[in-house]
Amino acid sequence: MGQVYFVSGIDTAIGKTYATGYLAKLWCTQGRKVITQKLIQTGNTDISEDIEKHREMMGEGWFEEDNRKLTMPEIFSYPASPHLAAQIDGRDIDFEKIKIATQQLADSYEVVLLEGAGGLMVPLTTTKLTIDYLEEQRYPVILVSSGRLGSINHTLLSLEAIARRGLDVFALAYNLNDESQDLIISKDTAVYLKGYLAQYFPKAQWIDIPKIALFK
Repeated sequence: MGQVYFVSGIDTAIGKTYATGYLAKLWCTQGRKVITQKLIQTGNTDISEDIEKHREMMGEGWFEEDNRKLTMPEIFSYPASPHLAAQIDGRDIDFEKIKIATQQLADSYEVVLLEGAGGLMVPLTTTKLTIDYLEEQRYPVILVSSGRLGSINHTLLSLEAIARRGLDVFALAYNLNDESQDLIISKDTAVYLKGYLAQYFPKAQWIDIPKIALFK
């Protein structure tokens, strides 16, 4: 069975989708068999726009698993937190369906990059947070951060939450494509977070996610 990595972010609009697509493309060029999956997609109907973005960045076209909806097992129409989007659409999230879809992908691929919705504490239902599902499945985390003002606080809070649940941090993905970041702050934030990882999460990798202009 392949390895499943859960891609989460320190906040909404931090660049999870871009980071997921970039890593999928990078690892494919290194000879690994990689596919991406969206845990729960909101704000769409029938097709996940995040999966579409992944495929665009990977440059490999639509997968058969996309046609079978294994990569986008749950889609809700309203652009909101999954718990609210599910309420508005009038149906429950089928977590068993998601779990089985992920397992099927892992049976066929070396790596599955499972992109979450928002951050770790985003509610999937009124009683289940994203991190609760993650703890149940024991997926190692790729945490997407950036150098925007305030990201140190959000990143450390996310890392503390991961540690409290006894989960593994596979990598911190530093999104250099975040247009809201100041260059001076971004450089200092990277230095600080690298030092923090070295002290408290020494096994975690640091991955720079380059700007779009640098993506090939």
